[in-house]
Amino acid sequence: MKYTVRRSFIEVVGTIWMPAIRAGTELTLNQYDVENCRDNSGKITRESVQAWLDTHAGDFQCIEDFHASIEDGDETIDIPWETEEGEMTYCDANGCQRGQFH
Repeated sequence: MKYTVRRSFIEVVGTIWMPAIRAGTELTLNQYDVENCRDNSGKITRESVQAWLDTHAGDFQCIEDFHASIEDGDETIDIPWETEEGEMTYCDANGCQRGQFH
């Protein structure tokens, strides 16, 4: 028997509070978080995820870039890194290789 596990996550790069340095982390979203990532029309967009991060990524004083993979019903919404620099900074901070999948 096989099981498929689907999870929603956001990889974040930005400046943390103390010490004020650039760092990266992965946030795992539950279904409540996913619902709160929607815009006023009910869609999950880069802008709506950014708005959610602005109020829910408390370890960061500033979000510079992010990548999101969000499960919305039977659909996976993938929001890529805005810049290659953001992706590289995340990988440098977390010891991953470019293009590594979770």
